[in-house]
Amino acid sequence: MGKISNKALNKVLLRTQGCQFAHNYERMQSLSLTYCFSPVLEELYKDRPKEEKVHAMQRYLEYFNTHPIAIPFILGIQAALEESTTEDQKETCTAIKTSLMGPFAGLGDSMLNLTWYPIAGSIGASMCINDGSLVGPLVMFLLINLLYWPLKYFGLHLGYTKGLELVQSGGMALFDRLGNMANVLGVVVVGCLIPQTVKLSTALQFAFSEGEPLVIQDQLNNVMPYMLPVILTFVCYKLLKKGQGKNSASIILGMIVFALVFAAIGYYIPWLKIFA
Repeated sequence: MGKISNKALNKVLLRTQGCQFAHNYERMQSLSLTYCFSPVLEELYKDRPKEEKVHAMQRYLEYFNTHPIAIPFILGIQAALEESTTEDQKETCTAIKTSLMGPFAGLGDSMLNLTWYPIAGSIGASMCINDGSLVGPLVMFLLINLLYWPLKYFGLHLGYTKGLELVQSGGMALFDRLGNMANVLGVVVVGCLIPQTVKLSTALQFAFSEGEPLVIQDQLNNVMPYMLPVILTFVCYKLLKKGQGKNSASIILGMIVFALVFAAIGYYIPWLKIFA
């Protein structure tokens, strides 16, 4: 077989942009995976018998499911294997493809879906809170794609040039460390955004017979100014975790009712005002 050209690899990269469009419940991403990888197979099998080409396509129609951003990386490794193995060794390609989809799915979910995506969304949302600017969604879109596109491009080409060497030489341990670093970064960013985006203060105060009343918020400002926003965020987080994210709409509506009720209490009965 001949060497795979950069043109074929770049076609694979462009096709991976639509890798979720042909999702199905029987074999998940197998159909889109075959479509994405077909430029490589067509180039490798252009001078081979039709039966071998058909059999090569059928190998990629088997069940496959992983994180979409990890698909170029896996296909890069598959391209290197397809290029270097004979027809009698093609079962190795299928076995390796199957063994890689699980670990990369977990890495993609932890490092991207559960870390970078919320970071980009939080930064974009923080730019829209005060004046409803449309710059926020644009910034979120750019932040996501400025990371996703290089990951896809370099993942595909690095996977092709290094092949299994990248995974076997401690590569997975490196990805684990990157995942831990990404989680720490996500916690830091979210922690910094809480005091800027979550606004909650109390108007509760106690009057004594002599002197100024004791204003609770002033005391909190002296000790821990953003304690109430942190508590509110923690409560929302626990509720989301308990409902596995399916109760997000209920939590948002609950926060709206919470704000309206205490705003009304403070307006009509000032001496019962607790939150402002």
